[in-house]
Parts: sequence; C-alpha cells; structure tokens
Amino acid sequence: MGRKFTKIDEAFVCENCGKQINPLGYTCRDHCNYCLHSKHVDINPGDRMNECKGLLKPISIEKFKESFKIIYKCEKCNELHKNIMLKDDNIDLIIELSIKK
Repeated sequence: MGRKFTKIDEAFVCENCGKQINPLGYTCRDHCNYCLHSKHVDINPGDRMNECKGLLKPISIEKFKESFKIIYKCEKCNELHKNIMLKDDNIDLIIELSIKK
C-alpha cells in the first residue's frame, strides 16, 4: 500500500530558529528553509497525525532523483525521517550536511 499525501502548504514559525516561514506555492513546505529543521507531525505526508511533535534535526543528505533528501533524526523519539530538498533551502547547510559523512 502506497503512502497517502495530503497537501498542506502553510506558513509557520520555525521552532528551532524562530524565523517566519512562508508557504512555497509549488508544493508543500515541510521544513525551515533557513536552518532546515522540521517537526515530527506526520505519519503520512501532510496528515498531521503523529503524536510525537518532536523537533526533527537535519543529520545528513542523500541523493534522490535529480535532487536530494534531507535526513532527519527526531530529538524526542529518535525516529529517522526524510524530506526532499526545496529550491530555497539554505545551500550552505545542505553542503555542510553532505560532507559530514
């Protein structure tokens, strides 16, 4: 059974760096484009059904098609999670994550 996707592209305030994050418009924003942190809120993309609500810290990068995925570790439950890199993500942090291996 495939993963279900619920499109939610909304503004939020990053719980890690405090910056106001605006909607993307072309797809769903699921992480801060400044510090790359996210929040552990979904079971399936966009469903907001995960009760954990921990902060997802970016720990690595992996190649995905013509782009990359950011690999996260939840600071609350330690689960690993992946989000695709977005056009306006902080490229300096993406590079730092790519050389951490």
